Amino acid sequence: MSRRMFDESFRKMAVELSYTKGSVKEVADELGVSQTLLSKWRQRESDSSQGVAGLTEDQKMIKKLQKELKDAQMERDILKKAVGIFSKGDGRYSDL
Repeated sequence: MSRRMFDESFRKMAVELSYTKGSVKEVADELGVSQTLLSKWRQRESDSSQGVAGLTEDQKMIKKLQKELKDAQMERDILKKAVGIFSKGDGRYSDL
């Protein structure tokens, strides 16, 4: 069985229709496509509309700094847990 190919205009129309009707299942059944495929099209559409391409330099810098902050906070939390584990006082780790 060969894969069906859908052109970009069909995908956009299907996504818009799914938002208008509010039901992915209903639109997928009407158009004869799987719900999973239509959901992927919707996700791709939302990802592309929120992409980095349309951001100003300041917005790009803010996104970069937010990511760095998130990474630093995660590292800090991991280190806090490690200190808690090693300072339990069972003597296994303090007599190195």
